[in-house]
Amino acid sequence: MRVFHLLFCVLLALPAMAQTPLSGPEFDSYSRGKTLTFNDNGQAYGVERYFSGNRVQWSFLDGVCVEGFWYPQDSFICFVYDANLEPQCWTFYKEGGSLRAVFEGDPDGIQLFETTETEEEMLCLGPEVGV
Repeated sequence: MRVFHLLFCVLLALPAMAQTPLSGPEFDSYSRGKTLTFNDNGQAYGVERYFSGNRVQWSFLDGVCVEGFWYPQDSFICFVYDANLEPQCWTFYKEGGSLRAVFEGDPDGIQLFETTETEEEMLCLGPEVGV
């Protein structure tokens, strides 16, 4: 019975073990030149445009865009934006033809799923102007 239980546990763990996080070069190859839209639990979360030189532009779909860059660190892809200099690190997995991103150290927390891909520019409104 113990052998069956152990075998069952190993079989359950195989899909999780089989998923290998994308390396920096793999992430760059997949994302460069694209605009990817992400959702969280089926709700629109944000959109990010990926440029050469690890540069990015992010928006929470509110017309406000922030510039930043990404870099690989261990199994993470970390992002630093002009509006927030604290690195935000994610583990990216390629599942089928799209990405799944898990926030650093929080496998049961925020998970973003790529929903669309385009090569079009993002909608970024200009700076707020007062009267």
